[in-house]
Amino acid sequence: MGRRILVVDDDATVSEVVVAYLQRAGFEVERATDGEQALELAELRPPDLVVLDLMLPGVDGLEVCRRLRERWPVPVIMLTALGEESDRVTGLEHGADDYVTKPFSPRELVLRVESVLRRAAGTVVDGPDQPTLRAGRLVLDSASRRVTDGTVEVLLTAREFDLLAFLLAHPGHPFSRAELMERVWGWTFGDPSTVTVHMRRLREKVEDDPGSPRLIRTVWGVGYRLDPDPGNSRTDAGDG
Repeated sequence: MGRRILVVDDDATVSEVVVAYLQRAGFEVERATDGEQALELAELRPPDLVVLDLMLPGVDGLEVCRRLRERWPVPVIMLTALGEESDRVTGLEHGADDYVTKPFSPRELVLRVESVLRRAAGTVVDGPDQPTLRAGRLVLDSASRRVTDGTVEVLLTAREFDLLAFLLAHPGHPFSRAELMERVWGWTFGDPSTVTVHMRRLREKVEDDPGSPRLIRTVWGVGYRLDPDPGNSRTDAGDG
Protein backbone atom coordinates (compact mmCIF):
# COMPACT_ATOMS: atom_id res chain seq x y z
CA MET A 1 0.00 0.00 0.00
CA GLY A 2 1.22 3.51 -0.80
CA ARG A 3 1.98 6.24 1.68
CA ARG A 4 -1.05 7.65 3.50
CA ILE A 5 -2.20 11.22 2.95
CA LEU A 6 -4.85 12.88 5.11
CA VAL A 7 -6.77 15.57 3.20
CA VAL A 8 -8.62 18.04 5.43
CA ASP A 9 -11.02 20.44 3.68
CA ASP A 10 -14.69 21.29 4.25
CA ASP A 11 -15.15 22.10 0.53
CA ALA A 12 -16.37 18.81 -0.97
CA THR A 13 -15.49 19.82 -4.53
CA VAL A 14 -11.92 20.73 -3.67
CA SER A 15 -11.33 17.65 -1.52
CA GLU A 16 -12.76 15.30 -4.16
CA VAL A 17 -10.42 16.66 -6.81
CA VAL A 18 -7.39 16.55 -4.48
CA VAL A 19 -8.20 12.99 -3.37
CA ALA A 20 -8.63 11.82 -6.98
CA TYR A 21 -5.28 13.25 -8.09
CA LEU A 22 -3.43 11.86 -5.06
CA GLN A 23 -4.95 8.41 -5.53
CA ARG A 24 -4.01 8.51 -9.20
CA ALA A 25 -0.43 9.23 -8.09
CA GLY A 26 -0.44 6.06 -5.99
CA PHE A 27 -1.22 7.42 -2.52
CA GLU A 28 -3.67 6.01 0.01
CA VAL A 29 -5.94 8.90 0.97
CA GLU A 30 -8.27 9.62 3.89
CA ARG A 31 -10.57 12.62 4.08
CA ALA A 32 -11.74 14.84 6.93
CA THR A 33 -14.16 17.76 6.72
CA ASP A 34 -13.23 19.56 9.94
CA GLY A 35 -10.44 19.92 12.44
CA GLU A 36 -11.81 17.58 15.10
CA GLN A 37 -12.30 14.77 12.60
CA ALA A 38 -8.80 15.33 11.23
CA LEU A 39 -7.25 15.00 14.68
CA GLU A 40 -9.27 11.85 15.42
CA LEU A 41 -8.23 10.20 12.14
CA ALA A 42 -4.59 11.16 12.68
CA GLU A 43 -4.71 9.65 16.16
CA LEU A 44 -6.15 6.38 14.87
CA ARG A 45 -3.83 6.09 11.86
CA PRO A 46 -0.97 8.61 11.81
CA PRO A 47 -0.60 9.76 8.18
CA ASP A 48 2.64 10.24 6.27
CA LEU A 49 1.54 13.76 5.27
CA VAL A 50 -1.43 16.07 5.84
CA VAL A 51 -2.94 18.39 3.23
CA LEU A 52 -4.71 20.88 5.47
CA ASP A 53 -7.09 23.73 4.64
CA LEU A 54 -6.52 26.86 6.70
CA MET A 55 -10.17 27.87 6.99
CA LEU A 56 -12.04 25.05 8.72
CA PRO A 57 -15.22 25.04 10.82
CA GLY A 58 -14.62 24.62 14.54
CA VAL A 59 -10.92 23.97 15.08
CA ASP A 60 -9.15 25.90 12.34
CA GLY A 61 -6.22 24.72 10.26
CA LEU A 62 -3.59 26.57 12.27
CA GLU A 63 -4.69 24.91 15.50
CA VAL A 64 -4.88 21.49 13.82
CA CYS A 65 -1.34 21.99 12.50
CA ARG A 66 -0.08 22.99 15.93
CA ARG A 67 -1.67 19.97 17.64
CA LEU A 68 -0.42 17.55 14.98
CA ARG A 69 3.14 18.83 15.27
CA GLU A 70 3.00 18.48 19.06
CA ARG A 71 2.37 14.74 18.64
CA TRP A 72 4.31 13.71 15.53
CA PRO A 73 6.84 15.18 13.06
CA VAL A 74 4.23 14.74 10.31
CA PRO A 75 4.75 16.98 7.25
CA VAL A 76 1.92 19.45 6.60
CA ILE A 77 1.00 21.27 3.39
CA MET A 78 -1.40 24.12 4.07
CA LEU A 79 -4.17 25.04 1.62
CA THR A 80 -5.28 28.64 1.83
CA ALA A 81 -7.63 30.89 -0.08
CA LEU A 82 -6.08 33.90 1.61
CA GLY A 83 -3.78 35.94 -0.59
CA GLU A 84 -2.02 38.02 2.04
CA GLU A 85 1.64 37.14 2.64
CA SER A 86 1.12 37.47 6.39
CA ASP A 87 -1.46 34.65 6.31
CA ARG A 88 0.89 32.35 4.41
CA VAL A 89 3.73 33.20 6.77
CA THR A 90 1.50 32.44 9.77
CA GLY A 91 0.91 28.94 8.40
CA LEU A 92 4.64 28.34 8.05
CA GLU A 93 5.28 29.70 11.54
CA HIS A 94 2.76 27.22 12.96
CA GLY A 95 4.81 24.35 11.56
CA ALA A 96 3.54 23.86 8.00
CA ASP A 97 6.24 22.60 5.64
CA ASP A 98 4.69 24.20 2.58
CA TYR A 99 1.54 25.98 1.41
CA VAL A 100 -0.53 26.14 -1.78
CA THR A 101 -2.84 29.07 -2.46
CA LYS A 102 -6.33 28.46 -3.85
CA PRO A 103 -7.15 28.23 -6.68
CA PHE A 104 -4.31 25.81 -7.39
CA SER A 105 -3.32 23.17 -9.90
CA PRO A 106 -3.96 19.66 -8.52
CA ARG A 107 -0.90 18.46 -10.44
CA GLU A 108 1.23 21.08 -8.71
CA LEU A 109 -0.14 19.96 -5.34
CA VAL A 110 0.84 16.34 -6.09
CA LEU A 111 4.36 17.53 -6.97
CA ARG A 112 4.54 19.47 -3.70
CA VAL A 113 3.37 16.41 -1.75
CA GLU A 114 6.03 14.23 -3.40
CA SER A 115 8.69 16.88 -2.77
CA VAL A 116 7.86 17.24 0.94
CA LEU A 117 7.74 13.46 1.41
CA ARG A 118 11.17 13.06 -0.21
CA ARG A 119 12.62 15.51 2.25
CA ALA A 120 10.84 13.91 5.18
CA ALA A 121 12.43 10.61 4.13
CA GLY A 122 15.87 12.19 4.01
CA THR A 123 16.21 12.69 0.24
CA VAL A 124 17.32 16.28 -0.29
CA VAL A 125 18.03 18.12 -3.53
CA ASP A 126 21.56 19.11 -2.61
CA GLY A 127 22.47 17.19 0.53
CA PRO A 128 25.82 16.90 2.29
CA ASP A 129 28.46 14.40 1.15
CA GLN A 130 29.79 14.00 4.71
CA PRO A 131 27.78 11.84 7.14
CA THR A 132 28.49 14.16 10.08
CA LEU A 133 28.68 17.95 10.01
CA ARG A 134 29.68 20.29 12.86
CA ALA A 135 29.72 23.93 13.81
CA GLY A 136 30.60 24.86 17.37
CA ARG A 137 28.57 22.62 19.72
CA LEU A 138 26.16 21.72 16.93
CA VAL A 139 26.45 18.25 15.37
CA LEU A 140 24.31 17.02 12.47
CA ASP A 141 24.17 13.32 11.62
CA SER A 142 22.81 13.00 8.08
CA ALA A 143 22.33 9.21 8.34
CA SER A 144 20.05 9.31 11.39
CA ARG A 145 18.78 12.84 10.60
CA ARG A 146 19.52 13.91 14.18
CA VAL A 147 20.92 17.22 15.36
CA THR A 148 22.44 17.72 18.79
CA ASP A 149 23.60 20.83 20.59
CA GLY A 150 26.12 19.44 23.03
CA THR A 151 24.20 16.62 24.72
CA VAL A 152 20.73 18.01 23.89
CA GLU A 153 18.86 16.84 20.79
CA VAL A 154 17.46 19.64 18.63
CA LEU A 155 14.07 18.75 17.15
CA LEU A 156 13.80 20.05 13.59
CA THR A 157 11.20 19.66 10.88
CA ALA A 158 12.26 18.00 7.62
CA ARG A 159 12.68 21.37 5.91
CA GLU A 160 14.63 22.86 8.81
CA PHE A 161 16.95 19.84 8.86
CA ASP A 162 17.61 20.06 5.11
CA LEU A 163 18.26 23.78 5.32
CA LEU A 164 20.72 23.37 8.20
CA ALA A 165 22.44 20.42 6.47
CA PHE A 166 22.93 22.46 3.31
CA LEU A 167 24.36 25.45 5.17
CA LEU A 168 26.67 23.24 7.25
CA ALA A 169 27.91 21.58 4.06
CA HIS A 170 28.85 25.02 2.63
CA PRO A 171 30.33 26.95 5.58
CA GLY A 172 31.27 30.56 4.99
CA HIS A 173 29.47 30.74 1.65
CA PRO A 174 26.61 33.26 1.34
CA PHE A 175 23.43 32.17 -0.43
CA SER A 176 20.47 34.24 -1.55
CA ARG A 177 16.94 33.16 -0.74
CA ALA A 178 16.41 32.24 -4.40
CA GLU A 179 19.51 30.02 -4.34
CA LEU A 180 18.39 28.33 -1.13
CA MET A 181 14.92 27.75 -2.55
CA GLU A 182 16.38 26.10 -5.63
CA ARG A 183 19.11 24.06 -3.93
CA VAL A 184 17.26 23.01 -0.76
CA TRP A 185 13.60 23.05 -1.82
CA GLY A 186 14.31 22.11 -5.44
CA TRP A 187 12.09 24.91 -6.74
CA THR A 188 12.88 27.52 -9.36
CA PHE A 189 9.70 29.35 -8.36
CA GLY A 190 7.95 30.23 -5.14
CA ASP A 191 7.57 32.88 -2.46
CA PRO A 192 10.94 33.91 -0.90
CA SER A 193 9.15 34.39 2.42
CA THR A 194 9.12 30.57 2.66
CA VAL A 195 12.89 30.67 3.12
CA THR A 196 12.70 33.64 5.49
CA VAL A 197 10.22 31.92 7.80
CA HIS A 198 12.12 28.62 7.87
CA MET A 199 15.35 30.50 8.57
CA ARG A 200 13.71 32.32 11.47
CA ARG A 201 12.38 29.06 12.94
CA LEU A 202 15.75 27.35 12.48
CA ARG A 203 17.55 30.17 14.27
CA GLU A 204 15.11 29.93 17.17
CA LYS A 205 16.22 26.33 17.64
CA VAL A 206 20.00 26.49 17.07
CA GLU A 207 21.05 30.00 18.11
CA ASP A 208 21.77 31.01 21.71
CA ASP A 209 20.24 34.41 20.93
CA PRO A 210 18.03 34.26 17.79
CA GLY A 211 17.77 38.05 17.82
CA SER A 212 21.55 38.33 17.40
CA PRO A 213 22.46 35.19 15.46
CA ARG A 214 26.12 34.15 15.43
CA LEU A 215 25.86 30.82 13.62
CA ILE A 216 23.54 31.63 10.70
CA ARG A 217 24.36 35.16 9.67
CA THR A 218 22.49 37.60 7.48
CA VAL A 219 24.70 39.02 4.72
CA TRP A 220 23.03 42.28 3.81
CA GLY A 221 22.11 42.57 0.16
CA VAL A 222 22.95 38.90 -0.45
CA GLY A 223 21.22 36.44 1.88
CA TYR A 224 22.50 34.05 4.55
CA ARG A 225 25.82 32.49 5.51
CA LEU A 226 26.73 29.87 8.08
CA ASP A 227 29.74 30.78 10.20
CA PRO A 228 31.78 27.61 10.85
CA ASP A 229 33.22 29.11 14.06
CA PRO A 230 30.29 30.97 15.65
CA GLY A 231 32.18 31.57 18.87
CA ASN A 232 34.64 33.88 17.15
CA SER A 233 32.43 35.50 14.50
CA ARG A 234 32.52 39.25 14.07
CA THR A 235 29.33 41.25 13.95
CA ASP A 236 29.07 42.05 10.26
CA ALA A 237 25.49 40.93 9.85
CA GLY A 238 22.35 40.88 11.91
CA ASP A 239 18.95 39.31 11.93
CA GLY A 240 16.79 39.17 8.85
